[in-house]
Amino acid sequence: MNLKTIRLLTALTVCLCASLAWSQAKVGTAGAQFLEVGVSARAVGMGEAFTSTVDDASAVYYNPAGLAIVPGREIMASHALYIADINYSFAALVLPVNKLGGAVGVAAYYMEIGEMDVVDQPYSIPPASSQTFNPKEYAVTVSYARNLTDRLSIGITGKYIGENFGQGFYNTTTGTTEDFVATGWAADVGTIYNTGFRGFKIGMIISNFGPDLDFKVSTPNVGASQSYPLPANFKFGGSIDLIQNHSHRAILAAELSHPNDNVEKYNLGLEYWYNEKFALRLGNQFKQDSYQGGVSLGGGIKVPFNNQKSELRVDYAYRDFGILKGAHRFSFGFMF
Repeated sequence: MNLKTIRLLTALTVCLCASLAWSQAKVGTAGAQFLEVGVSARAVGMGEAFTSTVDDASAVYYNPAGLAIVPGREIMASHALYIADINYSFAALVLPVNKLGGAVGVAAYYMEIGEMDVVDQPYSIPPASSQTFNPKEYAVTVSYARNLTDRLSIGITGKYIGENFGQGFYNTTTGTTEDFVATGWAADVGTIYNTGFRGFKIGMIISNFGPDLDFKVSTPNVGASQSYPLPANFKFGGSIDLIQNHSHRAILAAELSHPNDNVEKYNLGLEYWYNEKFALRLGNQFKQDSYQGGVSLGGGIKVPFNNQKSELRVDYAYRDFGILKGAHRFSFGFMF
């Protein structure tokens, strides 16, 4: 691949990411909000300034281009004890595929919002014996990434998205039962460029780009639908090694996030490693119009074994939500 082709591909990727994001730049309400909740304790500990930093299996979420940087096979799982007693789980598998000239990642996301009361009359759960329901949201994704050069990588993710806000609601007015479910698809496209200077990397991604989520309300004889846009987001960030020697490494990362359903957000994160085994992290998130909490902190450990050929990672993060209760995240990764 010659230099002219590389420059052309890079320019096209940048233009595509920017144009898709800014075309959706409007404040409003989007569906599938769980897609905006981070999955990695390491990333959350750094204020989710992770678009250019990601180099593990969580790249399937933060920037698929990072899959090309993952040194081998990896399994990752995480769980978040989110605000309002919401539980959010994530699992991913990354495999290098030589025949495809890159790496492939698959992932699953599942959010359980918990039991909620039915407050919108005339609905109830049949036959009006209970007034609660359990909303659930989920996604399954497939990603592919490859290195275009020794410094530039590109990746893409396809997503199948589902929301289930309850089935079997009894409408006391019509005497029928109704289901409230939605399915749809989306795509992410991302790039990472390593400048070669002090580990300085630049990353960008357009995420959750796709058609509106079709929220269907179905009854035995009739069907209706209401569409909601997906939470599309354009992120641009950079990271650099502040310190890097035999025993110590410190990374500073910053990121701009431009969602289609909210104001711009700025993320800042710091990660420190001692002997590449013990990590401490600190991060913050700022919104353009106000500050409503967002300080995060965390830590992690790496345990190498099998003559350094395999590695176990354990990470934890806590994020403050201001007037709301903070959230805890735990991540586990196994590289082999």
